[in-house]
Amino acid sequence: MGPNKIKLINFLLERNKTQSEIFCNEFLLREKYRAEHPTAFCALKCMDGRLNLPLITKTPPGIIQPFRNIGGKFDFGWPWFGALVREWVEASIEKHSDCVMFITYHFSKGDVHRGCAGFKYDVGASQRHTLELISQFEDAFGKDHQVVYPIQVGVETDEDSLILHGANGTILDLGKEAPLNEKEIMSKLRILFPDMIDAMIRDLVPLLLGNQKHIQEIRETHRPIAESVHREQILAIGRGFDWLHLPNKALIVGPYTFDLGEAIETAAKILLDNINSGRIKKEEGIVLITSSVYGDKVSLEYKQALAKTCAFANFALKVIAEKVPELMSYMNTEPLVGVTSRNTWEYTVIDLKLRKPINE
Repeated sequence: MGPNKIKLINFLLERNKTQSEIFCNEFLLREKYRAEHPTAFCALKCMDGRLNLPLITKTPPGIIQPFRNIGGKFDFGWPWFGALVREWVEASIEKHSDCVMFITYHFSKGDVHRGCAGFKYDVGASQRHTLELISQFEDAFGKDHQVVYPIQVGVETDEDSLILHGANGTILDLGKEAPLNEKEIMSKLRILFPDMIDAMIRDLVPLLLGNQKHIQEIRETHRPIAESVHREQILAIGRGFDWLHLPNKALIVGPYTFDLGEAIETAAKILLDNINSGRIKKEEGIVLITSSVYGDKVSLEYKQALAKTCAFANFALKVIAEKVPELMSYMNTEPLVGVTSRNTWEYTVIDLKLRKPINE
């Protein structure tokens, strides 16, 4: 393993340590935020690391539950994905929280090829898919939206601006709006979503105010376009990667689809193109990292997480070797394998062969 690859692995481990500490230290901040804004939020989004909704809405880490897959492609009928969404809704209801689901697509206004590779840069196709998902969730949770409200949300990645699609073709594009105050945003939300209950509207407002501030910061700092171009060099497979949300650093593939191999192959081809195009240096290479989540180490869930993350690693290596073999020469032969605590975000490295923590 070359020094650059070791450097990349050390970056990942240090990033996890730092983000885990922040997550734990901000426990009271999250509790205060949830007390003031009890609506539960989740986001279905692409594996693209630019779609960092906590960052672009300026919300504390852990407030928005992410579900990631290539292109933001999901189906409520997928057994594991459907079960996870149902569990999230049921857990929110137990806490007397309403639920808002951001069903996202993304694109670049400056260059179509900075858009969504998962949908082959076809914004119309990704928009149609999000509408199909919304229909599925409405069939499952109710078209009256009194408890669960799925919203079609676009993300323009050049400026990280949110675009909310409402009833009867109404749109709120924060990248095109003059700065709005709280009262003005609430008024626009009531036009967009006339059947949305007041509690959901009230709790949506700080996310949109945060996005306005984020857009303004990007404009004032003149963020280079290069920062919105694909330059990923990490392929992350599994769940528990909230700590790895970084623009253009990692492609995160959630294990939800019937054909996980297709998602891994697509991600691997993007990484190989990043190398061949010179967007990342060949000597820096690629790192494959896997994760599975657990709540308590003294549990069957933890034992299963150990087995699951190892299975992800072996499967990903097999897919890449068969479908994108050229990438193998730029990868570590041994992937970074681990499990992540949902309570602390701490990532524990696992010995792939022994299927247990390296330090045990």
